[in-house]
Amino acid sequence: MAIYYYNAVVQAAMLLLVSSGVMAFTPNHRSMPVSTSTATATPTKLNSYLDSLSTAAPLQFPIASVVASPEVYDAVREELKLFMDNPSWDDGSLAPIFIRLAWHSSGTYDAASGTGGSNGAGMRFNTDEAADPENAGLHVARSFLEPIKKKFAQISYSDLWILASYVGIEHTGGPVIPFTPGRTDHVNDSYWQTTGMTYGRLPAAEKYCCPHIEGQTPIGNSLDAQGRVQGWEGLCTHVRQEVFNRMGFTDDAEIVALLCGGHVYGRCHPTFSGYAGPWVEHPTQFSNEYATDMLEDDWTLIGHSDTWLDEQGSAELRPAPGNRQYVNQKRGQGGEDANQMMLISDMILAWDPSFRTHLETYAQDEAKLRVDFAKAFKKLTELGCGF
Repeated sequence: MAIYYYNAVVQAAMLLLVSSGVMAFTPNHRSMPVSTSTATATPTKLNSYLDSLSTAAPLQFPIASVVASPEVYDAVREELKLFMDNPSWDDGSLAPIFIRLAWHSSGTYDAASGTGGSNGAGMRFNTDEAADPENAGLHVARSFLEPIKKKFAQISYSDLWILASYVGIEHTGGPVIPFTPGRTDHVNDSYWQTTGMTYGRLPAAEKYCCPHIEGQTPIGNSLDAQGRVQGWEGLCTHVRQEVFNRMGFTDDAEIVALLCGGHVYGRCHPTFSGYAGPWVEHPTQFSNEYATDMLEDDWTLIGHSDTWLDEQGSAELRPAPGNRQYVNQKRGQGGEDANQMMLISDMILAWDPSFRTHLETYAQDEAKLRVDFAKAFKKLTELGCGF
């Protein structure tokens, strides 16, 4: 990790951020499993800051006709660097949730109709896009960025969200992605209705897999002879065709690069997505760990009823009722490895022959992943922008 030298000016800026609540507030995590390696501030009086931002009406700006000056973008970039490391949030970094915000705001794009994508920042309206279950928890990222938007009104929300993800990737040792400005914001929440957009454009972790009723059938009944969830082929079709091909990603290598580079960051929360835990041991650093661990570790399918995880110090890996995921822990063998999980929609990369070919490539060559992820993520975040 880089070593940062704070002069008096930067220190003053940090104090300003702390006093305004940006650096110090913590959403209420009492109902969430928390990694023992995570530095977490006490969620008390500053919770109201997040609540006020997430419920307040977003700032209203006309659709931008002129891109902000380069000086503004440079200033925003420096501001983002000041609070990217934040001990009050997951694993001490805001980078993962900014990356998820950028991904989900971009991932609605449909190449056939030209609708969706990072233009618009429609998620800031607490209606259609924000209410998509796949976007649960992203109000946290938007709230963290709101003070910067208020300070630099010239930059659109759409540009800010994408720039924050680029800075986050770079700050955590990932590739430097050239930023192209010029995205515009919707002035109201009518876009979804007027374009006929619906939910379902973002990937779902268990779509088309055989159903599982918590507590009524053994979770092992969901598996085929190779330990794969039955119906995984349908889920693979969903990820490849209904999500990525729909956006314009027709090369499996691009799809795998995006998932390997994106899911090396952050963790899932039962109260947001319904799933639980980090994908990798070091979820705030860019690496090819996601690919290597998926291929090299042994993975066990578990559900909410698998309370043996709690007894072995792996409570943070137990998903919400009704959800299933794979974990790197075995009953009676806890404590040897860091707690990690994979969604079923992750595991298809190891099960599908074409996906697996690229997964193996990135597991062996982190430098190639770095290059390919940068290209694919830039493409993702510019879909529909007309650059």
